[in-house]
Amino acid sequence: MGLKDKRGVPVSTTNQESLEGLEHAFGLFQGFFGDPYEAINEVLEKDPDFIMGHCFRAGMIMASSEKGAVPDLRESVEAVEGRFDLANDREKGHAAAARAWLDGNFHRATEIYGDLLAAFPRDGIALQCAHLCDFLLGQSQMLRDRVSRVLPEWDENVPGFGYLHGMHAFGLEEMGEYGRAEESGRKAVEMNPNDTWAIHAVAHVMEMQGRLDEGVDWLTTRTDDWSPDNGFAFHNWWHLSLYHLDVGQLQDVMRIYDEHIRPAPSEVAMELVDASALLWRLYLQGVDVGRRWADIADTFEPMKEDAYYVFNDMHAMMAFVADDRPGSADRVMASVRRAAEAKDSNGAMTRDVGLPACEAIEAFGKGDYETTVERLLNLRPIAHRFGGSHAQRDILSQTLIEAALRDGQFKLAKSLANERTVWKPTSPLGWKYEARAKAGLIQRSSGRAA
Repeated sequence: MGLKDKRGVPVSTTNQESLEGLEHAFGLFQGFFGDPYEAINEVLEKDPDFIMGHCFRAGMIMASSEKGAVPDLRESVEAVEGRFDLANDREKGHAAAARAWLDGNFHRATEIYGDLLAAFPRDGIALQCAHLCDFLLGQSQMLRDRVSRVLPEWDENVPGFGYLHGMHAFGLEEMGEYGRAEESGRKAVEMNPNDTWAIHAVAHVMEMQGRLDEGVDWLTTRTDDWSPDNGFAFHNWWHLSLYHLDVGQLQDVMRIYDEHIRPAPSEVAMELVDASALLWRLYLQGVDVGRRWADIADTFEPMKEDAYYVFNDMHAMMAFVADDRPGSADRVMASVRRAAEAKDSNGAMTRDVGLPACEAIEAFGKGDYETTVERLLNLRPIAHRFGGSHAQRDILSQTLIEAALRDGQFKLAKSLANERTVWKPTSPLGWKYEARAKAGLIQRSSGRAA
């Protein structure tokens, strides 16, 4: 009949040691601490027939967004499918979600996780993996609603209950419900001060509301909770750098980058994305970052023809454009254009958003600001379709405004700056955009008068 995990959800194994190993690995994964991937691999080495272990491993790989991990994903999927006669319905559902992802149907994978959670609302692994995949796909409403659907089925007595409030907080923030998001995020942190995702969700709220000093305080006073031995720490450091960048504290930005975002070479896709995104924001402001671009571009080089998840491809394009590698940029564009022809999820994401975004980045690097504006102007309302958060996708808005200013489209730049200052009236960056647009209009008007 099998055992049940700590949340009362069935597993097919009768090996208590394997189940305890899974619980340990999952606990690490929930908080992004340690190495949950290595932890579950150690369990599976001892018990290769542990079906739910393979399911959990597959879910973690899906959430990585890395094409290089596809062989490992296939191994996990086939390990479960080869033991289907021993698997229970829950495990078969996990395997079906992983198979859909492996086949390129990312959106179908999240739908299957949704069906699983309807049947097993306390399936913490399904919820965690679905939440991260919803983030990768830009499914903002599901970031909120998927957690809402199961939250009443949990309580303080269920292990990991606090993590649900952290996930819910992020979903609420992405849907613009900032007050409720902050309340839920703070509640999660009260329950578990080490809830890195909840701390990150509140940091998002403060970023979106332009509460820069509060954001710095929120993160810096909790550094010991979320930073040591944490696989997500680089992203919270990235958020801290955004607060400093908004007010022009460039020395703090570069220090955080060197010490915490990119302290050593790494090929982890999400770390590369954050590093590239921060340097591109500096690039837009004309800041010389030395050889930092070369490091990122060198790391992206082996991946430039591996179109798999276009949100990552766009950040590779930024590195190649900023480091003046036209050949590499051309190969990324060719790869992205091929991806746009595919009938899978990444193909749809690429056609809708990724391809025009990459074309805009390429045009910006060539000084073709008019094309940059053309590609980005109508893209922002649908930009969520290729993943990331509002804070991450703001790079498209910043690129658009900068391109409009450089192309002399000052009326457009002024209207976009107005949008920004109304949205975030305490953001110095928005007011700088508005001042530059006004100066351009005044200079043009004076020239005509003369």
